[in-house]
Amino acid sequence: MQNPKNKFKAALKAGKQQIGIWNTIGGATVPEVVAAVGFDWMVIDTEHSPTDVKDVLPALQAAAAYPETSCVVRPAINDWVLIKRVLDHGAQTLLLPFVQNADEARAAVRAMRYAPRGVRGLAGSTRASRFGLIEGYAQNADEELCLIVQIETREALDRLEEIATVEGVDGVFIGPNDLAASLGFPGNPNHPEAVAAIEDAIRRLKAVGVPSGLLTSNEAMARRAMELGTSFTAVGVDVSLLLTGLKNLRAKY
Repeated sequence: MQNPKNKFKAALKAGKQQIGIWNTIGGATVPEVVAAVGFDWMVIDTEHSPTDVKDVLPALQAAAAYPETSCVVRPAINDWVLIKRVLDHGAQTLLLPFVQNADEARAAVRAMRYAPRGVRGLAGSTRASRFGLIEGYAQNADEELCLIVQIETREALDRLEEIATVEGVDGVFIGPNDLAASLGFPGNPNHPEAVAAIEDAIRRLKAVGVPSGLLTSNEAMARRAMELGTSFTAVGVDVSLLLTGLKNLRAKY
């Protein structure tokens, strides 16, 4: 058995735009419904949702029926134990929040890799290796693993290039809400100064040849970001879309 190809990582390397969606509602049903719609990528979020590490496995299993949608898992924090667990569940792409400097980015890279290049614990019977059926998984796992680091503070923005160019970092995600708060505009990612900082970050990442992405429900901002050069752009969150749909339905009656 061969290691599954990481379509998300391949698309990043090819410079192909990928449109994404955020999954924050746990269980297996909602992730399956979201994946079935056919977005290019879907974040299974364990940072700002009730979803925990143990919930990642059924979400990945449910979404696997729809291979056109690549799953990206966001652990709660850049922690080697959490990273090890979600990788063992079969996650191939991770989005790690609150990376502040190059050392933290390097630690994330090491957490993604087996010894001697890293600190990921080696277990033989996990979903990642298809329970040991993938030949040479431990030797070749890195080829299909993808690491996205999240920039969401003024400090990280000041160190953007040194973080982005760490060997093993495949892309940089810009967190508009937390970045806006760090810049002095909590709850207002559309503030002109916050927008200017986000746009500048996209340009800077493009200049060093590192794929960039962000999440926004503001269509104009999403299209502007893609125009400037984002490679992976998320445009909605499941719970927000559910709320909007329910409010619109209620308003009709």
